Amino acid sequence: MASNFFARFERIARSAHLFIEREDMPEAQLHPFDQRNIYPSFPPKVQRLFDDGYYAEATFEAFKFIDKKVRQHSKLKKSGYKLMMEAFHKDNPLIRLNALQETSEEDEQEGFRFLFAGSALAIRNPRGHEVDAQDDPDVCLDHLAFASLLLRRLEQAGFI
Repeated sequence: MASNFFARFERIARSAHLFIEREDMPEAQLHPFDQRNIYPSFPPKVQRLFDDGYYAEATFEAFKFIDKKVRQHSKLKKSGYKLMMEAFHKDNPLIRLNALQETSEEDEQEGFRFLFAGSALAIRNPRGHEVDAQDDPDVCLDHLAFASLLLRRLEQAGFI
């Protein structure tokens, strides 16, 4: 019950900026994480890396964080693609995103299964295996916004 209260409070707090006039703080002065509404509970290292210009490393740390959260909740010892494919499998999900009663709910579960797995392959892995991976700030922010979407869906399902 308490965690539900805090989840609702956090959701309200995150959207408060939509209702506050920011004449004293123009959009250009907001941190890019605030402009993009990046998930606030990433490890602080993600923002430090971003602020220091290590964009590929910031992306990598964010997706390692997702991997860790999925591993914690699924209780699997796997990582990356294999972890996501098993944890979100619609036939026997270890992480159930919805009731899986309707076709659309099964489709959503399967779609997020592939989004999580695809993010491990297409976004996290290249930054973890390449020696000189480079991203620019906009690419990094796009990746972090996508990672935020994934984490918020886990949160919405009660896993964070």
